[in-house]
Amino acid sequence: MPDPVLYIGNKNYSSWSFRPWIAMRVANIAFEEKLVPFDMGNGNPAFRQFSPTGKVPVLVDDGLTIWESLAIIDHVARKHPDSGLWPHQSDHRSRAMAMSSEMVSSFPALRSACPMNMRRTPAPVPLTPAISSDVDRIQSLWGQSLADSGGPFLFGEFSVADAMFAPVVNRLDVYCFETKPEVRAYMDRMKALPAWREWEDAGRAEPWIVEEDEA
Repeated sequence: MPDPVLYIGNKNYSSWSFRPWIAMRVANIAFEEKLVPFDMGNGNPAFRQFSPTGKVPVLVDDGLTIWESLAIIDHVARKHPDSGLWPHQSDHRSRAMAMSSEMVSSFPALRSACPMNMRRTPAPVPLTPAISSDVDRIQSLWGQSLADSGGPFLFGEFSVADAMFAPVVNRLDVYCFETKPEVRAYMDRMKALPAWREWEDAGRAEPWIVEEDEA
């Protein structure tokens, strides 16, 4: 059976592509990568050739097309139960799902003001109460999970939750948010992952500039 194909966008900017990509890389799940850049505003019409939503990421696995980052990670985690992408403890699995779902639906102020940008020169942005509220909530989630699990990642070993929040690590870093010591240490561990460095190096080398994401 051939490896599944993961369609992604620009590594410098595509936070939703980064999530399943780093999950599968860290878990050593084989896949073929196909990068289709969005070097224009509002995506790329070519996405419609493989994506039912016209967006990335998309996973094609043995004829099955799966869209949306969390659904893709859940699919590969269930297909590879020994990957550890879902925590083994039942309560940790439930909390990881809750946190991952919150990531999908929440933090609009941070997302809007601070797009993921791997090659951005670190510098702060003007804070608003909404941005500060988003960052406080994220730090609370991370801090509690790290305290409960003992680390080094949110639920001990690298999991779905770490993959879902990976782009936020970049945001808190390159937009120079003040972080608690345990949060900064967690961010440093994420950024030290070989998979993270591989993605970041590729993103920095990309030629495409999307002005809308250059905050």
